[in-house]
Amino acid sequence: MSNGIQAIRGMNDILAQDTPRWQFIEQTVGDVLAAYGYQEIRLPIVEKTELFKRSIGEMTDIVEKEMYTFEDRNGDSLTLRPEGTAGCVRAVIQNGLIYNQQQRFWYAGPMFRHERPQKGRYRQFHQIGVEAFGMPGPDVDAEVIAISDRIFRRLGIDTVTLEINTLGTASCRAAYRDVLVQYFRDHQAALDEDSLRRLESNPLRILDSKNPAMQAVIAAAPQLADYLDDESRAHFDRLRELLDRLNIRYRLNPRLVRGLDYYTHVVFEWVTDRLGAQNAVCSGGRYDGLVSQLGGSVTPAVGFALGLERTVALLELSGHAGISREPQVYLVCAGEQAELVGLSLAEQLRNEVPDLRVQCNCGGGSFKAQLKRADRSGAEIAVILGEREANSGQAQIKPLRVDREQMTVGLDTVAETIVSWLGTQVDGDQPA
Repeated sequence: MSNGIQAIRGMNDILAQDTPRWQFIEQTVGDVLAAYGYQEIRLPIVEKTELFKRSIGEMTDIVEKEMYTFEDRNGDSLTLRPEGTAGCVRAVIQNGLIYNQQQRFWYAGPMFRHERPQKGRYRQFHQIGVEAFGMPGPDVDAEVIAISDRIFRRLGIDTVTLEINTLGTASCRAAYRDVLVQYFRDHQAALDEDSLRRLESNPLRILDSKNPAMQAVIAAAPQLADYLDDESRAHFDRLRELLDRLNIRYRLNPRLVRGLDYYTHVVFEWVTDRLGAQNAVCSGGRYDGLVSQLGGSVTPAVGFALGLERTVALLELSGHAGISREPQVYLVCAGEQAELVGLSLAEQLRNEVPDLRVQCNCGGGSFKAQLKRADRSGAEIAVILGEREANSGQAQIKPLRVDREQMTVGLDTVAETIVSWLGTQVDGDQPA
């Protein structure tokens, strides 16, 4: 299709051979979140541009350079969501869900940023977001970190490391910002173009620069830990105590600042060395000022976002194939009467064994051609109907993956025979 319409650069098709891993992750994460009492909500993909300017920060890279923003027919400025937290906060304020209440929510879906596409970084990417509202203490911080830890353990991913830091309160951060700006002004000759641009608008992001030529000057920069107030220290110390009690291993990273302006107190990332430059797989933290910043009452909040593309890549590296959704049974139907009987038999099998995955041959073809299709489908069993079988009320059952004799049974015992051959495999979707 070289001369046809192509997908937009950085916005990728997820093909049938790839979706089993996505489905395994989505199902696993949903089960874990339900175990912690988190409820799913579904949010719009498009929001008013003002929402992201007020929440993420007008001087951040996301708002300045990466958002997909357009004017609709009414003249309103709208944006494809670049992240999920702002939209979730807008939703809970608008629907009165957090006034004097505690809430635990999660959501999933695509996000959009106009970045330079590379492995692990796309212009349309997918996240599962988790947000908890109304709880000010470090206990809920520990809970959301424990959720992320359990997700990776349930997925069988052991190639990630937890890094944590604290940004302190807004007043701590403001005092530190002044000191940091002065330090980098004194070392301005060592800064690259991107850092010079950030110097006045978002100096903490300079600490996150990956430019090798700047690492020495960054390493010597003042540390936020030296400017924390007693409240911030107590909060972070208690979080560390809780994580130690939960046996969750972590690494302190004083340069972890996150790219969004709304974070306060605890920030964390799960990082890996298996995916090249894009090493953050799951990121989050506390954002106690965002609800009031967007028009709600003062509400403490904390959450994280799990990047699905990067999680899928780690699952693939581990050799996990995901949830098998291949048919278990393929109906071979050769002849007009066989087609009539076969379609009704397929429905009968699905009725009698609700979790059974049955694919019925459509489009005709010889026995040989249909058996090739059956083999390519991945099915365990072929149920064969020709005109003779259809007229005599029988079917042949042929194993496709094991060395076992083909047998002929009555149509009324096909389901029973299949269940006995497949055993527990018909009880639901099976991880490969």
